[in-house]
Amino acid sequence: MRDAPVLLTVLAAVAAGLWAWRRWHHQSFWLVVGYPIIALSVLASWRRVALGCGLTKKRQRFWFTTVPGMVASTGVVRVKRRFQRIAVDTKPFMWLPLPTRHGWRVTLHTLEGQTPGDYADAAERLAHSWGVHAIRASSPRPGRVVLMATMRDPLVKVDQLPAPTDLLKVTVGRLENGKPWTIDFRTVPHWLNAGATQSGKSNLANALIVGLSPQPVALVGFDLKGGVEFTPYSPRLSALATSRAETVTLLDDLVGLMVDRMGLCRQGGARNIWQLPPGIRPTPIVVLVDELAELYLMADKSEKDEIAKTSTALLRVAQLGRAFGIYLFCCGQRIGSDLGPGVTALRAQCSGRICHRVNDPETATMTLGDLDPAALVSARAIPAETPGVAIVAGQDGQWYRARSFYVTEQTAEHAARTYADLAPAWDEITSHLPESINA
Repeated sequence: MRDAPVLLTVLAAVAAGLWAWRRWHHQSFWLVVGYPIIALSVLASWRRVALGCGLTKKRQRFWFTTVPGMVASTGVVRVKRRFQRIAVDTKPFMWLPLPTRHGWRVTLHTLEGQTPGDYADAAERLAHSWGVHAIRASSPRPGRVVLMATMRDPLVKVDQLPAPTDLLKVTVGRLENGKPWTIDFRTVPHWLNAGATQSGKSNLANALIVGLSPQPVALVGFDLKGGVEFTPYSPRLSALATSRAETVTLLDDLVGLMVDRMGLCRQGGARNIWQLPPGIRPTPIVVLVDELAELYLMADKSEKDEIAKTSTALLRVAQLGRAFGIYLFCCGQRIGSDLGPGVTALRAQCSGRICHRVNDPETATMTLGDLDPAALVSARAIPAETPGVAIVAGQDGQWYRARSFYVTEQTAEHAARTYADLAPAWDEITSHLPESINA
């Protein structure tokens, strides 16, 4: 009995030490203590979890029993074998779970007739069975499925990362797997960014302004809210359109620039501007479009021709702009097929997709519906209290939950003023275009 207080003191000290270890160095605690416990628990529970989630299969197996019989005349024992067919549940073979930064991953061998979609459909049930934040299923090669488990949501708090030094590449946040969320216009040239008010859509545009301002690129803005969004960033913008009439003129300039750069590449024997020598390579242009729907909305029939011209020019830029250094980043609260065929055609050219919380299913379907149904379901589940969280179609063909860094308007305005001297004048960019285009 005298040893009881000492034992309690030791246990309390150990518990406090484990709590401090987990609190101040979570990664090492996870690798040394948490991961071994979780790995053994997952392996031990896999049979019943697979059965409960419908991932097992019934197989017929043959078993036999021996029935001895005595023959009285000779004393010889004869053994009869009786074969029986019984059904057994076969679970997929599971390798040892491996630790990751925010959880663990495990590789499974699929059974006959199974596809990765079966595991993706059961992902939510698997997450609840193992008590983790989320399970993602992917297939690196036929016959294999990788389950990626996240113990806790890594997007609750997102810290600022160092800015990349590559041209036309901006780190805007963090992916759910802990890796940086990077928008690389050289790899994915055109982006569609959908999101309701206060969902983080404008914050992402601010992050792009901050990331692109120090780079030797021209920034062009289309802001049909009368310029209230992009006017504060005008010191770094080479051109800004705030009305539909200005939009038509600016899009005509962009189309003319593409035609001019086509001729330059043809003369230099290059397929795109990046194959030209640096001395004659034209300046890359990033076009930021805010409230995309405003380009297609029609108040009366008198605007029909103007909208058709705008839609055609923007689609031409999306189709041909990549090779000639013109990139699009289109934002909108409402992006639906009811806006006309021009929006659907533009969506097909934007391989980069970002969907924040939206107010209507049609916008989420337009943004992600042709990529992955599971991504669409995840986008509709984004809560209002997590601004900046979005579903992103990655450069590797996969989709991820991500969250952008919080970038205030003041930070973006400061970056625009600081690097205003890097903004090439639009008159200089278009000075060599024909007079009919500049007029």
